[in-house]
Amino acid sequence: MRSIRVRTARVEQRVSEQNVGETMDRVIIRAMQVSDYEKVYALWQTISGFGLRSIDDSKEGIEKFIKRNPTTSVVAVYQNEIVGSVLCGHDGRTGYLYHVCVKKEMRRHGIGKDMVVRAMRQLSEEGINKVALLAFRDNKGGNAFWHQVGWKEREDINYYDFVLNAENITAFNAGEE
Repeated sequence: MRSIRVRTARVEQRVSEQNVGETMDRVIIRAMQVSDYEKVYALWQTISGFGLRSIDDSKEGIEKFIKRNPTTSVVAVYQNEIVGSVLCGHDGRTGYLYHVCVKKEMRRHGIGKDMVVRAMRQLSEEGINKVALLAFRDNKGGNAFWHQVGWKEREDINYYDFVLNAENITAFNAGEE
């Protein structure tokens, strides 16, 4: 695989040292726009174990989320293709990460980590001091990633939710990682 360079607004970092003599391709980490929805949703559908909600993850749902959190959600773009995404927002107290993913063949180049760092930097600039996320137990790849990049799994709390709209159904992507 060619060496890939990831560029964020403030940081440019080589993430692979293989084949240094080849032309460097660039991955751009930028704010997610509503106009990215179709490409981002198509990416989400390729991620094994991903749970997508019928209403919250619709174009209207994501548009509402991005309007509420205009600077914190990000995408990774490689050769004009969206290869990663992070939905990120906050409630004024805690930041939350949702739908963190990288296209399977683009993993292990630091793209996921760089997207998360960019989102967390934006949260910090908005005065947020803590970030949380949920990962489905069966999402082995996702859970391995979070452990690898230093996140701590909490065992001291119980997580509860209450469904206000039964039509907001979660469908899980099948497939193997």
